[in-house]
Amino acid sequence: MDHSRVPVLEALQEFRRRGDVVYGPPGHKQGLGADPRVLDIVGEGVFASDVLSLNGLDDRRESQGVLTQAEELMADAVGAEQAFFSTCGSSLSVKTAMLAVAGPGEKLLVSRNAHKSVIAGIIVNGVHPVWVHPKFDGERH
Repeated sequence: MDHSRVPVLEALQEFRRRGDVVYGPPGHKQGLGADPRVLDIVGEGVFASDVLSLNGLDDRRESQGVLTQAEELMADAVGAEQAFFSTCGSSLSVKTAMLAVAGPGEKLLVSRNAHKSVIAGIIVNGVHPVWVHPKFDGERH
């Protein structure tokens, strides 16, 4: 397997090279119309690279295989049978992980300063949290 390949970046590069105009989300349209103060601080590249897979990178209905190739490379790199990339944001990924590690009525150690997506995952799945109070480790920061 060729681990020098980066399918998602290659697809993004091709998308940008084509100069496609996107009429769906995200709403900032690759930076067109963004506040000049924002562009001055974060640059246009942030917006130009924020595209949905449906907008030219890959599409689950008409797949170009971009995500599949990237997931296969990741699985191979970490010695897993299969890898899945989240395409719905980190909160949904956390909720999915919560559903995977404990089932209804089971107990799970949860830090008191856990992200709200962890709490949502616990509620949705009916897990009984066992609260752990975090402690700052001055030696390890």
